[in-house]
Amino acid sequence: MSDTSRGNPRDLGPHQHAHAAPTTQQMRTVGQRRRDAEEKLEHHLQEARHKAEHHEAEDEKEAGESGAGEP
Repeated sequence: MSDTSRGNPRDLGPHQHAHAAPTTQQMRTVGQRRRDAEEKLEHHLQEARHKAEHHEAEDEKEAGESGAGEP
């Protein structure tokens, strides 16, 4: 027969505690990972803003230079 017919029919194997409350250490780990991810996201957002500001300033400079010689 199949492997599920062996042993206790209520035995769910390695996933038996999938819905159990997380331990304190697991909660700390999740919290630290979340803080790290938020910090990384903020850093990327700041870089993107900085690049966008720099790019806009260059576009304005180029527009001013190209428009200066035209009537």
